[in-house]
This record gives sequence, structure tokens and C-alpha cells, in this order.
Amino acid sequence: MKIIDVVGIDVSKLTIDAIVHQSKSYRQFENSNKGFSILCKWALSQSKVDKDNLLFVFEHTGLYSYQLATYLATKEFHFVIVPGLEIKRSLGIARGKDDKIDAAKIARYAYRLRDEIKLTILPSEEIQHLKSLLTLRDRMVKQRAGYKASLKEMKRVLKIKDNKVLFDTQKKIISSLDKQITKIEVQMNEIIMSNDKLKKFYKLMVTITGIGPQTALYMIVLTSGFTKFNSSRAFASYSGIAPFPNSSGTSIRGKTKISNLANKKMKSLLDMAAKTAIQYNQEMKLYYNKRIEEGKPKMSTINIIRNKLVARIFAVINRGTPYVNTMKYAA
Repeated sequence: MKIIDVVGIDVSKLTIDAIVHQSKSYRQFENSNKGFSILCKWALSQSKVDKDNLLFVFEHTGLYSYQLATYLATKEFHFVIVPGLEIKRSLGIARGKDDKIDAAKIARYAYRLRDEIKLTILPSEEIQHLKSLLTLRDRMVKQRAGYKASLKEMKRVLKIKDNKVLFDTQKKIISSLDKQITKIEVQMNEIIMSNDKLKKFYKLMVTITGIGPQTALYMIVLTSGFTKFNSSRAFASYSGIAPFPNSSGTSIRGKTKISNLANKKMKSLLDMAAKTAIQYNQEMKLYYNKRIEEGKPKMSTINIIRNKLVARIFAVINRGTPYVNTMKYAA
């Protein structure tokens, strides 16, 4: 495959703006399957290259770009979904916003990197479904936590007998959210158990002390079934737990530190997993206590344990066998 021309696309809720890099041809289309069909025919005619030599590039905009990605994948067009921050940082300072200009910037960015850019491959339907359910569950858990906190404060200040409707309504909402969250969890479990590969991955991960159901599910989704990252280090970097050097010339000699660019949800889950491992895994507990006694920082020690857990996850997946806690066999 040799990419000769690139189509940059700026995606919005109802429309998509597209520009062909070589010819500078521009046109706006509906954000719908009908619009995508016209877009593909137009792009081929304006670029005057074969389908295998044309690349569509657009930013990840959630639901707005999902339908376009699905259509291009179905029709076997080459496409790449790029994080907006990556494009923004690669093209320098910009002032104002214009969809046509944004499409041109995306096209220029991809054309520069056309020989090294990695094509996007959509996850399986099961993984996409799991991702949607996890997102919905997170939203409901946050709502439930909000109502619980509100109810707790009201109980502290108000009399229940004088505010019956206020208390009863919130209790019913919390109860309803409990039921819906359970319903979502049951469906996610059904998806995992109905797919032999995902089922195997899930069962291997939960053999590691500290890795619970939510962490295992997010690992499956974010790694696209362990096809998206080549190593535990790459995933650690994506999660914001991989340490990087902080030095430059002779003036900056900072400590090695982690980056703020991270998947915050995964980072939070790994943090909870590390703290659980310290509590219930004897090896991790001894390691943690030893470093703390030596005066090492608490957070850097927890981060090391987060990295150890990620390394163990990738090890059991690559090996295809459960994690074995060797310390329980020690004399």
C-alpha cells in the first residue's frame, strides 16, 4: 500500500468538511451514510488516485465520527482517526476556528506522515458494545454518588418527617440507578462469556491480585482485545504511569517523572488496583513497606506497583496461563 493523496475531514454533529490535499478541492457533506457515499465518490474523482492509494483522516469526536469510521471500514477505505491534540501540536499556533481550514490542517498533517502513519482498525462489535456500556455505567455511578452525597448532607441538616418527598424521591432514584447499573454489569458479563477469546483474557487478568472486574474490562476495551499495544511499557505510557526523564543540557536535571498526558480513567483504576495489591498481596506489601522504610516517596512506590501490575497483565495474556503467586510456595 502506498498513500499518494490524503483527504482531511473536519467532523461536526450534522456535517463534515472535506479537503483533498493535492488538488485543494473542498466540499461539505451530510454526516450520514448518504453523505459518506457522496464523499467517497467525490474524493476519488478529485484526487484521481486508486482507492488503495487514498487515505481519509479525521479527528476522534466520539459519536460524531463513529458512523463515518464504520462506513469507511465497511467499504474498505483506508482511514486514520487521530487525537485532536496530536494534530494541534504538530502544526503550531493557530488563532480562531474554521471548519474548512481545520480540514486542510488535518490533510496537511497526514500528508506529511503518510509513509509512517498507522491505519486505524476498528475494534470488534463486542468491544465497541462493551465500551458503550462501560461509559454508560460510569455516568450512572457518578449520578448515584451525587445523589448519595446529597442525601447524606440532607439527613445531617433536615428532619426526615418534615421532608418526606425530598428524601423518598432521592432514595427511589438511587434504587433505580442500582438496578440499572446491575443490569449493565450483567450484560457486559454476558458479552465477555459469549466470546471465548475475551472470556480467556478476562479470566487470566482477574487471577492477579488487585485486578478486579472493572479494571479487566477496561483493559480489554482500551487495548482492543490486546491488539493495540505492543508492550506493557506502551500501555503504561498511554495510561500515564510510565516514568520519563526530565533533563535538558546542563541547566535542567529534574527527577524522572510521569506525564500528564494520560487516560485518566485507566490511571485511576490502576491506582486502586495497586492499593488493593499492597493490602492483599504479600509480595507487594513487603515491597511497599521496604521502600517506605527506606524513605522513598509513597506515590512513586505506588506508581512502581501500578507498572508491575500492567506488566503482569501483559505477561499472563502473552503467556496464556494464569498468574501464579510464587510467594505462597516459599518456605
